Amino acid sequence: MSESDWQANLIEDSEGVRRILRDARRIAVLGIKTEAAAGQPAYYVPRYLQQAGYEIVPVPVYYPDATEILGARVYRTLAEIPGEIDLVNVFRRPQDLPPHVDDIISAAPKAVWMQSGIRNAEVARRLAAAGIQVVQDRCAMVEHRWIGN
Repeated sequence: MSESDWQANLIEDSEGVRRILRDARRIAVLGIKTEAAAGQPAYYVPRYLQQAGYEIVPVPVYYPDATEILGARVYRTLAEIPGEIDLVNVFRRPQDLPPHVDDIISAAPKAVWMQSGIRNAEVARRLAAAGIQVVQDRCAMVEHRWIGN
């Protein structure tokens, strides 16, 4: 894939963001938190998206005893999720993203969404080069409300 080809997968415009949210139905949430952390974005953003009609597939990094979050079965890696994943919504610090790249690529989602404050140029490049659309440093809940999906 040439330099310009992969860069087309870096989504930074409102229309691209709108399209990703409009086309997604099934969202795997990497780094989701449990109800015990209900006041944290890594819980209330996925809950909002679920209430907005998206299927949420929890992939917590912590909470080894959790088997269900938001009423859905917990998976420990993206690769073990059966079926297609439209979007991976990421709640991990930028420096904690590199170990997840191979798992994300093997799951082959259409897009990866790094929440507000999360930006990692090298991870974004690797995902985009693998043919995955990438949104960085945006809140899916805020964007969803803004576009009135």
